[in-house]
Amino acid sequence: MFKINDNYLKLPGSYLFSTIGKKVNAYSQANPDKKIIRLGIGDVTQPLAPAIIEALHGAVEEMGSADTFKGYAPDLGYEFLRSAIADNDYKARGCDIAADEIFISDGAKCDSGNIQEIFSLDNKIAVCDPVYPVYVDTNVMAGRTGVYDARKETWSDVIYMPCLSENNFAPEIPRETPDLIYLCFPNNPTGSTITKTQLQEWVDYANKVGAVIIYDAAYEAYISEEDVPHTIYECEGARTCAIELRSFSKNAGFTGVRLGCTVIPKDLKCGDVMLHSLWARRHGTKYNGAPYIVQRAGEAVYSKEGKEQLKKQVDYYMNNAQYILNGLKDAGYTVSGGVNAPYIWLKAPKGMTSWEFFDYLLENANVVGTPGSGFGPSGETYFRLTAFGSYENTVAAVDRIKAL
Repeated sequence: MFKINDNYLKLPGSYLFSTIGKKVNAYSQANPDKKIIRLGIGDVTQPLAPAIIEALHGAVEEMGSADTFKGYAPDLGYEFLRSAIADNDYKARGCDIAADEIFISDGAKCDSGNIQEIFSLDNKIAVCDPVYPVYVDTNVMAGRTGVYDARKETWSDVIYMPCLSENNFAPEIPRETPDLIYLCFPNNPTGSTITKTQLQEWVDYANKVGAVIIYDAAYEAYISEEDVPHTIYECEGARTCAIELRSFSKNAGFTGVRLGCTVIPKDLKCGDVMLHSLWARRHGTKYNGAPYIVQRAGEAVYSKEGKEQLKKQVDYYMNNAQYILNGLKDAGYTVSGGVNAPYIWLKAPKGMTSWEFFDYLLENANVVGTPGSGFGPSGETYFRLTAFGSYENTVAAVDRIKAL
């Protein structure tokens, strides 16, 4: 008789967004006349920019010609895209990252879920709390997180770093020393950021204790304040302790196209073993590369036209964020985020739990958000709203909430 991987049986409860979907579907079926506004999932709504569409069409034409047809992509990704990323995201910011230290993938979510494969199972991980659930769940699936304590809602091998209003929703160096440290800034779900000085402290700490920082920079395009770093490699010493995940989903609307990359400097080593080499072997063995047409579309993100068009899209979403932030403040809610990130983090009113507030909003305002408890213990009594809807729906949603 076959056996299953019982690590999957250790996962807590059901997946957050599946639960949300079931609740919304049940309410919609019972109330077909109600128009529901969804500000829960971080999925973009603006169409792909014209420069990207043009690049996609051009690449499709190439694939239709015997002279320019492309088969399997190189393991690391096409040089034209890796060089564009290195030049625009790193060299332009004074960061020493080479094109051959960049691995093209089909998204930051996939890479954040797979990167832990190159580390030993007895490594202890540290995550911000609230946390993007993928970081913890994928480590559980790999068998790394030990015993789940249902009373505390924590794992014995996971160090939860509380991100509370008192510390502006930023983590502090934990008492217990971790081996792997997951950081995401601008943060999902809280929308918070840290300064370059604060991030440098984490880099110095990781180098001191021999830890690796897995840095998720998926939302760097939304940064508006000068002292907020766009990449961890702006910090001195990051090449010897940090892996960075980058995404095209939110900055270029590729949620339905799928493209991302992982950066592993060759200076990052365990003894004499380069993590770059381990990931290259894993990448080449388990992944056949992002499609040629998608990588050409990614290249267009860095064209003059692409940059101009995508800045307008980012500005559109951040205008939504400001409307939500200011509207809820005016209504008396305690809110944060929405300045360097397309997420607004609000305190549930009247002592409600996050799921009670979810039900309250769904039933009384027909607005869907995300309960903070789904992001970890410190997310309880908080709630996330996204700015990725249309402006019209954003205005309508805020007006409905203000009218409660």
